[in-house]
Amino acid sequence: MTETLVREYYTGQVRKEWRRLVRDAYHRLELDTTLHFLEKYLPKKGLILDAGGGPGRYTIELAKRGYQVTLLDMTAANLEFARRQIRRAKLQDKVRDIVEGSIVDLSQFPDGHFDAVICLGGPLSHILEQDKRDAAISELIRVTKRGGPMFVSVMGRLSLLVVELRLFQHEIEMPHFKQIRDKGSYEGGHGFTCCHFFLPEELEEAFSGKGVEIMEMAGLEGISSQHDWKVNQLAKDEKRWKIWMKTHYQTCTHPAVVGTSEHMLIVSRKV
Repeated sequence: MTETLVREYYTGQVRKEWRRLVRDAYHRLELDTTLHFLEKYLPKKGLILDAGGGPGRYTIELAKRGYQVTLLDMTAANLEFARRQIRRAKLQDKVRDIVEGSIVDLSQFPDGHFDAVICLGGPLSHILEQDKRDAAISELIRVTKRGGPMFVSVMGRLSLLVVELRLFQHEIEMPHFKQIRDKGSYEGGHGFTCCHFFLPEELEEAFSGKGVEIMEMAGLEGISSQHDWKVNQLAKDEKRWKIWMKTHYQTCTHPAVVGTSEHMLIVSRKV
């Protein structure tokens, strides 16, 4: 049921999701910070699985950098859009496959098939059941080669509570607010689809004891999280923006910043 609701939601959000990461300086923080860590930890070449890759933003970014990429998503409309964008960018020779499927079941791929795996923007957050989230993590690890890096980003719980304070104070007395605050789970119905919002220690624990070494965690919006108007204003001043971005990268791995960021990234390596 959850999977159906998520698929239906993103079927109607394809173009919006494609534009989301480049719509302004604030949203580019998620993209640019993710690419920063990809460039830091990815091997120089190889085959990468973009698991839950939506309309293909990261698939295209990695293909441009010379990687071979397999794109997997459970929403057919996302994949059809991605095919058009890949053709438009003339990157068909770099995108090995585009397949429909769920990150909970990657049985179409053999063990250790990929040199690296990415699962970015929140696919893991769209799985409400903990046992299925654990299954998805195990599958992402299984299909990664030994020594290969994995990059998984999720949506943060504390940042969402700040959103409720800033924009939706009328929802604070509603049952779903307490459910998000106490359990992290949201079943949809108020402007967004089913989602599990993570605490940083919860995300770290989800990967612990599963045969991986956790390399780093980062807050993708960092100390700028929930300050979109100010960030977009500052980005117009090139000199100050350069200093701010240096500050962002120096602070985005601080535990307090990871925990309060809108999206958080965990980087691990299969041992």
